Formats: sequence, structure tokens, C-alpha cells
Amino acid sequence: MSNYTKEDTKDFITTGGEVLLFTIDDVVYGIEIKYINEIIGIEQITVVPKVPDYIKGIINLRGKTVPIISVRKRFGKEEIPYDERTCIIVLEFDGGNQAGIIVDRVREVTQAKPEEICATPANKNVNANHYIKNIIENSEGIKLLLNCEKLVMEQ
Repeated sequence: MSNYTKEDTKDFITTGGEVLLFTIDDVVYGIEIKYINEIIGIEQITVVPKVPDYIKGIINLRGKTVPIISVRKRFGKEEIPYDERTCIIVLEFDGGNQAGIIVDRVREVTQAKPEEICATPANKNVNANHYIKNIIENSEGIKLLLNCEKLVMEQ
């Protein structure tokens, strides 16, 4: 697991950085590029019994077992059939731990500028699950930057 601290959030807010954007329904989310190992198409996922329903199972990625998480299920959204644009974003954390997240569509890599980044609202109901790390707002709209460690590691 990564050694994520509040300093990491402050650092991103003050310096900005590259973000991979993807969508779930019509909402645009982002992940800091430092977590991205690779992006692959949907492949055969081996179901593992007695795991939370948002964990779809595991895949073998070049000899490494990688758990796969449905972002839709994690966010309490209805599952939809996979199509040719559905992707698995393989994340890598400190220590080499990997996890894949299933997203509807990968959009692009963009540069988030410090003046476009703000903290999540203090109202705990807005971000009760703490999966949203920051908000990026510019002329193209609002993007929700995910806290990868909490999305993947928290139960």
C-alpha cells in the first residue's frame, strides 16, 4: 500500500500534474498519472468467491495476479454491458502492488494546472466515501480526481 499523506494532496494542489481522464456515465474522473501502469481492454476475469461485489475477480497480467475492481459497483452505480471502449486501468502503488479498475471510457491525459485544482467541499455528505481527492475545474467542466488508495484499498 502506498504511503499516502495529506501532504500529497497539498502538493498536487500547489503544483498540479498530469491526469488520466476517464468517464463513468457522464461524469469525468481523473487519476494522477503516477499511478497508471497501463491501460488494457477487457479480458477474461476469474471470479473469486466471497469477496465484496465491487471486486470483479482477478486477471493474470504477465505472470502477476491483479485484482480487478468495478468503479461502477464501487460507486453504487448499476453495471452496464462491456463494449469495445470499456477498459481496465492498471494502477501501481508503492511497493509494486497493482490493481485494475474497470471504467466506461478512457478519454485523455491532461495537465491539471494549480489554479484549476481545489480541495473537496468540507461537507462530509458531498464526499462521504473519501474517494474524491480533489476537484479540477476549467473551461471544459468539472473533473473529480480520485484518491486511488482509498478507492482500491479501503473495504
